[in-house]
Amino acid sequence: MKARNEDTKRFERLILPHLNAAHNLARWLLKDAMAAQDMVQESSLRAFSAMGRFVDDNARAWFLTIVRNQCYTWLKQQTGRHYVDIDDEEAMSEKDKMALAHTDTPEAWALRMQNRQALQDGLEALPVIFREVIVLKELEDMAYKDIASVTGVPIGTVMSRLARGREMLKKELLKNDQ
Repeated sequence: MKARNEDTKRFERLILPHLNAAHNLARWLLKDAMAAQDMVQESSLRAFSAMGRFVDDNARAWFLTIVRNQCYTWLKQQTGRHYVDIDDEEAMSEKDKMALAHTDTPEAWALRMQNRQALQDGLEALPVIFREVIVLKELEDMAYKDIASVTGVPIGTVMSRLARGREMLKKELLKNDQ
């Protein structure tokens, strides 16, 4: 019982601070907020059950690796299946709800939302291997070494994918801008 209590405390200390990053990664990989929540929950359970085997090195990279693997498993299972994403205020993040309540003029708000949507559409159009490195580097501000650890590829491959992904994103944004 004491070992389980220590694992719980260790889990809370090492993993819980990274739940937002995990959800962000899962949401971008899966393009589905509800599935992302499921993957983070499943990944959390897997991480908790493996806490006794985790060596205190880089908990964030370790946990995000679990999340990534869960997401890829889910994506493989979903191949060929189609699902509908319903835009609903309940599914919106607090940040998006705040943006709706902002005091901008309708024109300024629409332009900001259009730019945000263009970036989101551009990211979603990228193949997942490029999208994941952009999300980990640009949105989660991870070091190349940690991204390499999460993705299981050499640092050089991370840098190459990041450069190619940025170029692909730029082309997507320019294509949508015309």
